[in-house]
Formats: sequence, C-alpha cells, structure tokens
Amino acid sequence: MLADLLALACGSLVGFSLALIGGGGSILALPMLLYVVGLHDNPHLAIGTGAVAVAANAFVNLLPHARAGHVRWPAALTFAAAGVVGAFAGSTLGKRVDGHHLLALFAVLMLVVAALMLRGRRNTADGSYPKPRLFPRLAATGFGAGALSGFFGIGGGFLIVPGLIFASGMEIIAAIGSSLVAVGAFASTTAINYAASGLVDWRIAALFVAGGIVGGWLGAHLAQRLARTRGALNLVFAFAVIAVAVYMLARNLHA
Repeated sequence: MLADLLALACGSLVGFSLALIGGGGSILALPMLLYVVGLHDNPHLAIGTGAVAVAANAFVNLLPHARAGHVRWPAALTFAAAGVVGAFAGSTLGKRVDGHHLLALFAVLMLVVAALMLRGRRNTADGSYPKPRLFPRLAATGFGAGALSGFFGIGGGFLIVPGLIFASGMEIIAAIGSSLVAVGAFASTTAINYAASGLVDWRIAALFVAGGIVGGWLGAHLAQRLARTRGALNLVFAFAVIAVAVYMLARNLHA
C-alpha cells in the first residue's frame, strides 16, 4: 500500500515539474522508482517501469501541441522511425550491462542534463527549415538520440529537441512539439523490449502514469500564473537533479 501511494506521489511530482518548467522531469523518474518507490533491488526493473511512464506522459502531452499546430509531422515521424531502431539497439545493450554500472553512467548523464538546464535552452533555428538532405539528416540524428534514450531508459527530450533543430532547422516551439512524437516512440520501444524480458512492474507503472497525469494538469494550471518565477524554479530543479546524481554516483561506485 505504501509503495502504491509513493508511486502516485512520485508520478505526480514528475508530471507537475514537466508541465511547470518544461522538460527534464522524466530524468527523475528512474531515481524516484529506485530510492523512493522501492525498486532498488532491480535497476533494470526500474528502467523498464519508468519507460512505460515516460511513454504515456509523452503521448498525453503531445495532444495539446498537435492541436496548436506545433508538430512538424513528416520530420517528427522520420526522426522517430530511425530512433526506434536506435532505441531497440540501445535498450537491448542496456539490459546486458551490470545494473550498478548502468546507474553510475545514468548519474553522469543527469549531471549533463543539469548543466544544460543551468545554461538555459538556447537552441535556435537558423531560419532554413527544411534544410537540404532533410530526411537523411533526421534519420542519422534520430538513430543516435534513440540509441542513448534506449540505453538509459529515458525519454531523451533534452537530446531530441536540439537534434531536431540541428537536423532540420525548425523553430524551437515546433521542435518541442515534434520531440514528443520521438520521446513517446523511443520510450515505448524501450518499454516493450524490457517487458519482453519481464522487466516491467505494471501496477507501479500504472500508478506512476496516473499520478503524472494529475500532476501535469496541476502544473499546467499554475504555469501561466508562475511564469515570472519559472527561471528560479528551473534553477532549483537543476540543483535537485545534481544532488540526486551525486547520491546515485556515490552509491553505485561504492557498490
């Protein structure tokens, strides 16, 4: 019962932070599943369960962006299709890596994400959408982003948004909306790969998703009201990611 309540609460926090400050929230799904919900005995189970939650949240958040016309569908689908192949390869490799080593690498990745959040999102289009050789560029970039996403069991939005801008030249709002197609596709591929090995706790995943929907609604409701403080919130969130990453790194290097 306690684990169920913790899964709901953690899912709500992830969904809330994603809606409120935009991006980065799913990076906390794995450590929360490990150290709060209690899946610490099996890191691969936590990765598979988290991938289910990330996929569901991505597809739910895709709907408002699609309605607003922020999704470049041909580019998004090309990027996602190539990335699914990479995500399958990455998640297959990830299952074979020792759990503690994988978590140590994940902690290093969290530090990179935090550094990018502290720097701020400065990716800008160069006004050349669509770039020449658009689809080969999208396919190559998508495969690389998908491989990293699958290996670590994350959505990878912090990789996908700049990847889409680099490959296509689209404006950032279109890259954000289009990225959710890829995030959902990559996370779904990872989730299916891990589920095939019995590495998904479906009850906890469902509770995490339910909490994320509620938290996301609350975050979206407050986002406009707290617009002036979102920079400060982003700063606090980045330092929280750093603190969790240092804890994970110390714990797993010691193990």
